[in-house]
Amino acid sequence: MATPAPPPGGRGPGRTRRWRSRAESARQEAERRFPVITELTARLLSVNVLDAATRLAAQLFLTAVPFILVAAAFTPQSVRDQLLTSARDVFGLTGASEDQLRQLYGAQHSGQDGTRQATGVIGALVALLSATASSRAMGRVCQRAWQLPKTSARMAVWRWFTWIITWVAVLVLQGPMRDGFGAGLWLGVPLIFVMDVGLWWWTQRFLLGGRVPWLLLLPGAVLTAGAMTALSVTARIYMPTALNHSLATYGSLGSVFTLLSWLIAICVVITVTLTAGAVLATQPPLALPLNRIRNRHKA
Repeated sequence: MATPAPPPGGRGPGRTRRWRSRAESARQEAERRFPVITELTARLLSVNVLDAATRLAAQLFLTAVPFILVAAAFTPQSVRDQLLTSARDVFGLTGASEDQLRQLYGAQHSGQDGTRQATGVIGALVALLSATASSRAMGRVCQRAWQLPKTSARMAVWRWFTWIITWVAVLVLQGPMRDGFGAGLWLGVPLIFVMDVGLWWWTQRFLLGGRVPWLLLLPGAVLTAGAMTALSVTARIYMPTALNHSLATYGSLGSVFTLLSWLIAICVVITVTLTAGAVLATQPPLALPLNRIRNRHKA
């Protein structure tokens, strides 16, 4: 019986094995030369970026935003005015979207006494308790980025309250800082960047319960601050047009979808940059100088 001829062009199981061998060799070479890229890819897959970002955005939208509205009813008039200015400046609202924000603010202002009576101190505390869901979601993002186990509830509860209250206070300051306290964007953008670096640096350290040294948290803080500063500038260009189009096409419901979509995009960026910062801080080439600085300070 004649021996079957090999497949034309050398095709068959032998060629498939050669391709697999070459692919495996290429993967090993990439891991050797670029450990940061391979580690970042694996870490992002383990974090499940889209799922974590969507959960964080949902918690912020459903719990943090209502808490801001309730808290505004208990603050002085100057604070409420500043909160309105900050919300308008952060998103660069103009036209119909700005009018809707003012209508919401006007309804809240006219019903301030009614809001206080309806909610009361207990209602405000319940809103604050619900808003800690955002703190917990952000804490999970930080823990997954650093591959750390959850902290005990006894250690974490007061941190959840402190974090959300601090972020509301920072939101009030966004307006004047973004305008450079009257000097303009040339000063406002650097100020926002510096403030964001400090805020995200503190956020990681605080929500992780101090389990990661300050210095190792700096790359993630810088990456996140840079991305958020860029998004804040982009928001002033994109959001007014998108919101006004949604309002004209779908009414108030359209603006809700637009804001939620933008919030999800922001949370995706936060998740990616915090994870990338954790990888950069623990992988060559940045890990070596960071460890040297740490050891020098310890000595």
